[in-house]
Amino acid sequence: MGIQFAGPKPIISHHGISFDNNKIDKYEYLDVVVQLLKALDHDYFEDKTYIYNAEIAHLSESQLNDELRRYCPDIDSLMETQNHTMESEFEHELARAHENTLLSEDEKEAWLNNLEIMHDYLIQRSINKRVYYCAVDRLAQLLQHDHIEHIVTPGLINYIHVLHSLEGSIQRQHLPIDTKLVVYEEDERLFAKLQVITIK
Repeated sequence: MGIQFAGPKPIISHHGISFDNNKIDKYEYLDVVVQLLKALDHDYFEDKTYIYNAEIAHLSESQLNDELRRYCPDIDSLMETQNHTMESEFEHELARAHENTLLSEDEKEAWLNNLEIMHDYLIQRSINKRVYYCAVDRLAQLLQHDHIEHIVTPGLINYIHVLHSLEGSIQRQHLPIDTKLVVYEEDERLFAKLQVITIK
């Protein structure tokens, strides 16, 4: 078991399978999280500014798995737990389809078949999401532990999404820091800046 690309959120019914392209697989953001972890995870010296140039090439699934294991050492346990959780949810969905009194037997069978088709896909998406949030939580802890004042990234949607997730993680973990995210233009290029404020 490991992380690998799945795709957008499926909408499964007796009518068929469609996809909500607004609900992107968290796998899409893992590259950015790993780049930020690598950029921030080092010793710091007072009054020194650190610049990290993100690599343009995307990491392979194998490289992502290796890097994420460094920052989330309990990743196998997380994935196993998530797998069990999703299996339980999947069984619940199968029961709902069986017990639906508004559908004909053919419609129930279609719904059950569609669920079975998407079984592995749903589990993979769920695992990707759990690993993503583990990595984001680790990133939030680094911000606090190393007293990082701000992060500046390209103003691309994947970076902004991860920075928003980072803000959510800080709140969820009740870390004694606050953040302010701004997107700005400089030399005709967009940037995102996450300002980190220590709460005293």
